[in-house]
Amino acid sequence: MTPQSLAGGPASFLTGLYISFWLPGLVLGAALAIKLPSIVKLWRDPLLRAVGGLLLLACAVFVFAAPPTIAWTNRVTGVPNIAAPWVYSLITALSASWLLLVVHWRNGHTDRREQTRRATRWVVSVYTAVVVALWVLFALADVPVEQIRDLDTYYATTPFMREEILLYLTVHTAACLITARLIWTWIRTDGLDGWLRWGLRFLSVGYVTNLLFSAAKFTAIVARWTGHDLDWLNTNIAPSAACIGATMVATGVIVPHAGQYLQERWLVRRRRRNLRPLARLLRAVPGRREPLALQATPEIRLIRRETYIRDALLQLARHLDEDLRRRALDAALALGAEPGRARALAAAVTIMDAVETGRHTPDGDDTAALDTAYLLQEIHAVSAALRSPDEITAVRERAAVPAESMSAHD
Repeated sequence: MTPQSLAGGPASFLTGLYISFWLPGLVLGAALAIKLPSIVKLWRDPLLRAVGGLLLLACAVFVFAAPPTIAWTNRVTGVPNIAAPWVYSLITALSASWLLLVVHWRNGHTDRREQTRRATRWVVSVYTAVVVALWVLFALADVPVEQIRDLDTYYATTPFMREEILLYLTVHTAACLITARLIWTWIRTDGLDGWLRWGLRFLSVGYVTNLLFSAAKFTAIVARWTGHDLDWLNTNIAPSAACIGATMVATGVIVPHAGQYLQERWLVRRRRRNLRPLARLLRAVPGRREPLALQATPEIRLIRRETYIRDALLQLARHLDEDLRRRALDAALALGAEPGRARALAAAVTIMDAVETGRHTPDGDDTAALDTAYLLQEIHAVSAALRSPDEITAVRERAAVPAESMSAHD
């Protein structure tokens, strides 16, 4: 295939093999965009640097390995097939970044700092030497015929180029095997966060799928050595496996961070939503209005609602009926509620009575006020009780009967 054969228009770019390049590139680019603010802000964190390096290198691999980019690289440099050592170098660097990510991820927050530094130096030294060897072998090889898609099999028997192809595939396979093994051992340990465990599972699938990439390449090359033609493994299966593997790796990197972030946001929103019944009930307290916070963060909106409820309860507290609260508590316990639930139901009944009867209007009464410590601390439990109108009604009806009458009736 020549560069001219690639000029089939947008339709040809989005079909066939090219989807194996632009799809993972988009996924990896999105992952990098998500992590970039944290990477820039906490650049001294070696784990974040490893994540950033992996995503950046993975994006570069799929950009420069795409057939149109290969043709462009060869044309700009004027050297036939010079894109080959460049892409092989990127794949080798990406393989090293896999190892570094797992090393820093697993050991970065433990006391094995020196072990982590030694492993980092070893990985960087070995893979740097491999990259240098790739360029030396390319300089020694005779590869005059440009190959855009099937260079690995076309030059599988060419001296020096043959060794170069085997070298990059070998180090790539080794990195996949080592990383997959480390991750699998890590997954089986106890005490892992749920999101981290899911992220590791995606990573393990990604690295195992990358082994399929290497297997397809090796098989096609060995077939060439034995006089057979299995080039379709190199041109179709290997890129598809790389696409799936890269997508899984990107997902594995994103899931622990994005999952935890989304879970925390969801919990904050749920806590604010659960306070809605109590906030709606306290709207009748004069001089108190819940502030609008449409443009605020979920955390700020939750804090403002909690502050509004507590301020309203403080204003209402001296007018709450302590005797009614005791009767309501006894009624809730008699109806079978657990002690914590009973206290929340009793507080909810007392607040509703004060709001509905207008007892919240200041009248200068200095009678004993209800202890507000429980109300201010357990506003979520009280609001949850208000979501059960049937229980509230049953407790109010039973609490409305004098204690002597309830005893005689029982």
